[in-house]
This record gives sequence, C-alpha cells and structure tokens, in this order.
Amino acid sequence: MRISGSITALATPFDADGELDLDAWRRLIDAQVEGGTQALVVAGSTGEAAALFDAEFDTLLRTAVEHVGGRVPVIVGTGQSNTGKTIEQGRRAAALGADAALVVTPPYVRPTQSGLVAHFRAVADDGALPVILYNVPGRTGCDMLPATVAELAGHPRIIGIKEARNDVERMDALLELRDDSFVVLSGDDPTACRAMLDGADGVVSVASNVLPRSFRRLCELARARKRDAAEGWDARLAPIVDFLGVEPNPIPVKAILQLQGIGHGLRLPLLPLSAAHRDDAARIAVAVRELETACDAVAD
Repeated sequence: MRISGSITALATPFDADGELDLDAWRRLIDAQVEGGTQALVVAGSTGEAAALFDAEFDTLLRTAVEHVGGRVPVIVGTGQSNTGKTIEQGRRAAALGADAALVVTPPYVRPTQSGLVAHFRAVADDGALPVILYNVPGRTGCDMLPATVAELAGHPRIIGIKEARNDVERMDALLELRDDSFVVLSGDDPTACRAMLDGADGVVSVASNVLPRSFRRLCELARARKRDAAEGWDARLAPIVDFLGVEPNPIPVKAILQLQGIGHGLRLPLLPLSAAHRDDAARIAVAVRELETACDAVAD
C-alpha cells in the first residue's frame, strides 16, 4: 500500500445533543470522495479521538468503511499513550475493515528515542495493519527525530510518516528516507505546498475537510513540480488555512462545517468558536465556496 496525495483528517460530526451524527458523517465522506480526496483518516486528533467512547470509535470506523466501499483507503488513528493499548486499538480497527493505522507518538508520557523505536516496532510487528508514523510534538510533548525514523523506515509494516513540524530542515531530513515502500507526508497545511514541491508524497490535511477539491488541485500541481502554479494556488488558500488556526484544531474547521450543514459543535473541554471570530467564519465560508467553485471551473 502506498498512501499519497490529498488526504483528509476527518472531523467527527456531532448532532445538537452531542451524539454522533452519522447522516452528516456520510455526507462529509461523500463530499470528500466526490471532491477528489485520495484517502481518509478517521478518529485522528481532528476527529476528536480522545472524546470518543470505544463503541463510538467502532461505529464511526465501521460506518466509514461501509460507506466508502473501497473507493479510497480508510486510515484510522490508533495511537495511545501505551504500547499494549495501541496494539489492541489496531487490532480492533483491522477487524472493522481499516486499511492502515496512523500511529501518533505516545502522548503525555514522553518516551526516549529508544522507547519510540521499541514502541513502533512492537506495533508494526503485531501486524494488524500497515503503520504510518505520526509526529506532532506540539500536541504530544514528544518529538521523533529523523534518526529515529530512519531506524523504523525499513520495517516492512511501516509504510510512511506524517510529519507535522513545519521547519524545512526537518522535512528535508525525512525526504532522504523516501523510497518505494516509505512515504513522507506533510501534516502541516501552511507548509504542505513547499513540502510537496521538495518531494513529499502528499498532505494529511485539516483544511481539506472544507476544501477537498482545492487541496486535490494543490497536491496535483505541487507533486507535478509546477512551482509557479502551485505557489499561486497555495497563496489563494492561505487566508482560509490561516483562519483554521485562530483557535485550537478542530474548533475553526468545525465552525465552517457547521455553516455548511455538517455537524453541531464539539465535546468538552473544547468549546465552539469564540464570538470574536464568528463574523470571520462567515466570510471564510464564502471564500471556501468560491475556491471550490473555481476548482470545478478548472475541471470543466
């Protein structure tokens, strides 16, 4: 399996009572596939995985797999703060039909680099699902260094990394590890264009929840090394991407999704978008529609 291109880390829609909104979930999935998204991530940090009960995780993933129907790969977040729990979550996800596991560095516990090697090897050795490493130190308190990734990249069940640090040197170091069996994916929307122009295989995006066509276009331009066109398109995306960072993810993107009729809010301790940003959200929702329409015009 080679995961590449425009990949969406799906938000999880809730209804007005705070329960899973499976109708909205299916509509979100359809919008993604129809918009050209090339893989979907279920129950990642954007999907508020930490707020999902086990039965909800199962329902969300089962519904996604059934509704996608093999049209694109379904990746699921399985990373926990403990190795045994991560393995167990991966086995459950495999039984429910997931195609690959996105495994974040263990949050909060802050393992050493040697501990990370042992952790990911144990998860991969279990073999339930192909593993995509996920490094996002701003959320986990743990930074997996390129030398550590290099120790793991040759494992036959470790198929790539999502790197969410935004510095050029880190991405350059990881790109040296790319080969036919190991992909490097950006996990940072603001710098994804630059990463793909430099050789990254794609992006796992938050913004593509509301901009599926636009991010597919960005990926196609950047991966084809059409630098001027890619950078020009990225500049058009930038105000929307910037807005999606005004409060912690996924607060802003869920505000835009709600304006699109998909879902109602978040689960505590996350609160809805602050009143100070709501007028901007309405303006950004209009910009989203305009960009997606522009993509349709290009396709026509």
